[in-house]
Amino acid sequence: MTGDPELQALLRLTAWLSPAFPIGSFAYSGGLERAVADGLVTDASSLAAWIGTLTGDGSVWNDAVLLAQSYRHQADAAQLAEIAALAAALAGSRERHQETMLLGEAFLAAARAWPDDVFERLPKQAAYPIAVGAVTGAHGIGLEKALAAFLHAYASQAVSSGIRLGVAGQKDGVAVLAGLEQSLTEVARRAAASTLDDLGSATVQADIASLRHETQATRLFRS
Repeated sequence: MTGDPELQALLRLTAWLSPAFPIGSFAYSGGLERAVADGLVTDASSLAAWIGTLTGDGSVWNDAVLLAQSYRHQADAAQLAEIAALAAALAGSRERHQETMLLGEAFLAAARAWPDDVFERLPKQAAYPIAVGAVTGAHGIGLEKALAAFLHAYASQAVSSGIRLGVAGQKDGVAVLAGLEQSLTEVARRAAASTLDDLGSATVQADIASLRHETQATRLFRS
């Protein structure tokens, strides 16, 4: 008996972007740790603003655009290689590059539990959004749903990092996620209709925080 394809897709998406999926995202803060140290993020409100800015206008927006591109071109190995090279080049710091490449590698290793020939088309090294986009596309999961889940996973990890860094409590963190629902939905819809011409960010402070984190003496996170 064949199961419900939409339900099957939902279960796979939930598994792949769950905090329990073994990619090690808990070890990274994407520069948030330095932002907290520099006083740029001090409470739940500024944490929400940080996440909203990065998803709408920063590095996470670029990741969403790249995810959409790899999703659309998952059947073309040459196109995937070009998009993967662009994603690696757009990493603005050593730690940012390390984060996206290691997460991509870990994601692909774990996602092989669901066999598919998309793994043969992907380059040996692929940034995290490229890996997620190609795999979700190959499995026929809706692009907007994949993007929404990807963005929510980032927001959840950032909130978790903020809690560990002491700028928000658990109840505040849940409220931050609830407050971000509408903006994440809008970003997912915008990214689903994007092209490579839509790449670009305007989050200089976040980029600097990522660079400054490399020399931070005491750290909880790898980025």
